Amino acid sequence: MSAPLLLVTNDDGIAAAGLAALAEAMAPLGDVYVVAPEREQSTVGHALTLHRPLRVDRLGERRFAINGTPSDCVNLAVLGLLPTEPKLVVSGINHGSNLGDDVTYSGTVSAAMEGTLLGIPSIALSLAAAEPERFEEAAKIARVIAMRTLLEGLPPKTLLNVNVPGGRPKGIRFTRLGHRVYKDKVVEEKDPRGKTYYWIGAGPPVWEHREATDIVAVQDGYASVTPLHLDLTHYGVLQRLGEWEASLNAQLRSRRPR
Repeated sequence: MSAPLLLVTNDDGIAAAGLAALAEAMAPLGDVYVVAPEREQSTVGHALTLHRPLRVDRLGERRFAINGTPSDCVNLAVLGLLPTEPKLVVSGINHGSNLGDDVTYSGTVSAAMEGTLLGIPSIALSLAAAEPERFEEAAKIARVIAMRTLLEGLPPKTLLNVNVPGGRPKGIRFTRLGHRVYKDKVVEEKDPRGKTYYWIGAGPPVWEHREATDIVAVQDGYASVTPLHLDLTHYGVLQRLGEWEASLNAQLRSRRPR
């Protein structure tokens, strides 16, 4: 029986230490291909490059750099570069956390989302340390979760978002997303010619301390594993909004010219 093919990617770029640690951790589980952005692509979200061609730089056996986004890398790898469809997509290890609402911005998480959209079990991994330097513990967490995912699979349209605290984790907790807001995140400055410019992303985050969230788990020293579902429909509200349907259509009909 042939070894499973695993795709490893990230948003910190092909030269990132977290990517190297993740690829090494996945090596005992199968044939690892690394397809990652040629440079850092943090906070690009789920962007795809459609306005220009993508270039592939082959850096070695099973190792490729792409001049695009993390989602580009997964899409191009699965649909063009790899010899067969991978059994697992693993994105990371991100240099910094992807907790709570940050998943909507994260290139790391979006790469896993792209794998999920293509029908492949996918995991996003991040090291929630102020200055990530040592990835050994995060790599251990990545390996055990990847092993279980290869055995059990994941439900359709579902990916795992994993955040590992700095130091040695006390264990693993399965969590829900927390709520995290950045206050005072726009800084206005003047350049030497007196023109105004802005920096987005300044200021520390403020989060809600609610039990069973990824944020609380990491603060308590545990690795958080949050299942994310790609169907963003709020079914409870959809049912309630159904009550609007007849009246809204009646209003439209009444305003049409006769």
